[in-house]
Amino acid sequence: MTIRRLLVANRGEIARRVFRTAKEMGIFTVAVHSDGDSDAPFVADADLGVALGGTTASESYLDGEKILAAAISVGADAIHPGYGFLSENADFAKAVTDAGITWIGPPPQAIAAMGDKLAAKRTMVDAEVPTLPSVEVSESVDVGAIGEEIGFPLLVKASAGGGGKGMRVVDDKADLEAAISGAKREALNAFGNDTVFLERYLATPRHVEIQVLGDQHGKVLHCFERECSIQRRHQKVIEEAPSPVLSESLRNQMGQAAVAAVEAIGYVSAGTVEFLLDGDGDEAEFFFLEVNTRLQVEHPVTEEVTGLDLVREQIRIANGEPLGYEQTDLSISGHSIEARLYAEDPANDFLPATGCIDIWKPAATPQVRYDSGIESGSEVSVEFDPMLAKVVSHAPTRTEAALKLALALEQTRLHGVVTNRDFLVATLRNEEFLSGHTTTDFISRVEIPGQRVPTQCELEDAAIAVALVSQAENRAVADVLAFMPSGFRNSSMPSQQMVLLHGETELTVNYRPVRGGSFEIRLGDTEETKLATLLSIDDSRFEIQLDDIRASGYANKFGNRWCVDIPAGGLTFIEKSRFPEPDITDIEGGLTAPMPGKILAIEVDEGDSVDTGQLLVLMEAMKMEHQIVAAFDGAVTEVRVAVGDQVDNGELLVVIAATDT
Repeated sequence: MTIRRLLVANRGEIARRVFRTAKEMGIFTVAVHSDGDSDAPFVADADLGVALGGTTASESYLDGEKILAAAISVGADAIHPGYGFLSENADFAKAVTDAGITWIGPPPQAIAAMGDKLAAKRTMVDAEVPTLPSVEVSESVDVGAIGEEIGFPLLVKASAGGGGKGMRVVDDKADLEAAISGAKREALNAFGNDTVFLERYLATPRHVEIQVLGDQHGKVLHCFERECSIQRRHQKVIEEAPSPVLSESLRNQMGQAAVAAVEAIGYVSAGTVEFLLDGDGDEAEFFFLEVNTRLQVEHPVTEEVTGLDLVREQIRIANGEPLGYEQTDLSISGHSIEARLYAEDPANDFLPATGCIDIWKPAATPQVRYDSGIESGSEVSVEFDPMLAKVVSHAPTRTEAALKLALALEQTRLHGVVTNRDFLVATLRNEEFLSGHTTTDFISRVEIPGQRVPTQCELEDAAIAVALVSQAENRAVADVLAFMPSGFRNSSMPSQQMVLLHGETELTVNYRPVRGGSFEIRLGDTEETKLATLLSIDDSRFEIQLDDIRASGYANKFGNRWCVDIPAGGLTFIEKSRFPEPDITDIEGGLTAPMPGKILAIEVDEGDSVDTGQLLVLMEAMKMEHQIVAAFDGAVTEVRVAVGDQVDNGELLVVIAATDT
């Protein structure tokens, strides 16, 4: 049966991605959405939107019965699950097919075979695919003895799910029990299954995965590799194709192993076989990690170097069409790199961030691919993954692809929430990255700045531009004497002044009009002056002449915040009020929530003595656990929250009085 009406059981950028290809194939598209996503861009992209109700993932995108009912109600004849949520849920896939609806993905039995990582490893052993030694944690297992047998460091890993959830690296036997408890708790919350196992841990491998395609006629091909070694919290940040270290011989070996792996489970549709690569050159060893029975987040880099549209291939396969090409017909062209743009703070252990996207405008040049789920005005909530967009470059060489992507990220206008943009740019320009030294310990091994530190010259020039844009905008909306030139005075008067804050840096711009529409500028208390002219302002784009330099950029005001984009990147200024503001003093010794979330556990009581680094509160935010620890030795004087409480960003949790020294 030919697919005519496709429902995507997902949200954000992957829903938009699937809709794009489906429409190009002439297929009617249907979105489903939670209450909070009713105005999201992916809903507007679809031909039809169906409200699921609820605000959380469990109330909406994880509710298979609601999604199936929505599909039936609108006459959808196919469901594409995207990635995450129900994409690797064998029961949901079976329910879809049992309802007579085409499932765009592998058969339920293939999903089930790979959904349990322990069972998957046994299958791979039978298929003669290299695997790492591992043991399931159960009541009958002496975990301490097994840990010693495998050796430390080792990995505690959830049997179900992925994305770094339910995973802990343990360096010492004394920490093993706590790591197992934390991994089980996180796995149960994320996947509904708290089974975990211990596995040999490779400290500095590469994460290399092979894209596979299988049709309903028994043909399975691989589409070469992607390297995804740059990760934080076991979640990928930068991916590329091809890997910078694979020889043609090793590429063929890994490709053949991937095909053998999925043939062992009767695989159909697009999937990925993930491996850990240990060592360099043809002598390197690779070990099976898992099979992702769905489309991967990083699939665009494979599309860029092979010319395939993997979503189109999924739909064709689901329609019963043969692949129509052989392994020898596929080849790699150039190099592609993808950067995942997240709402998170790299300078604060990559903690997720929430808030409103005030400005989102992809760069016009250089030309790169944007797969995004946001637009200006979008809200980033605590309920879902904080990924904002994937930005993908393609170029003849790896170095060109990296530098092209870095420039595009710099030229992208993005304001309103803290993001990892500066970290991504710094990584792509780093010599270790450009040299291909991208093992999984890259982030801990290479000191990449989490935020760009602008030069004083950049700050001063941007502050001058803001002052001139501000006075021009004020003049444009003036109710009286609108015919007078900006800043006109009929007598000698002091300069006008604007005070701007960038972090801890305060910049005072003194400006006085001179003949010809220009302004005499003096910064702070200095006597040195500059001549500045606002040449044009069109919407938020300005062009300015500053002494002998001509430059352009963008400036937008939101409340007392100025969001500025100059060629070197984005800047945010706070316009300081001309009037004194009330002093707000933080509670001394108070520990606050780093983001909105739920309190899972409280490890201390009032009156307890605590040491620096001791765990005080365990909270969950964006499906990950976060530990609140003591910043210094002291005694707990207040516990402001209880288990189960929902807390806001910055909410006071615990107060500690420092121990006198």
